Amino acid sequence: MSTAKTSWPEVVGWPATAAVTRINGDRPDVAIEVVPAGATVSPGYNAERVRVFFNAGNSLGPVVFTPMVG
Repeated sequence: MSTAKTSWPEVVGWPATAAVTRINGDRPDVAIEVVPAGATVSPGYNAERVRVFFNAGNSLGPVVFTPMVG
């Protein structure tokens, strides 16, 4: 069983750049995608990816959904 962190609920409301910094500090092994909320993204699970969805009307922030591996 892995003990690596898989979600970051604490970053909801943070600026996207700060969220990326936190996630990268916890999991430098995953690729982080910063995506405007409501954007179309490819479906499917990827254990090496975290998507950070942010409020597109407010330049790179705030994070609007809990980022998680997948």
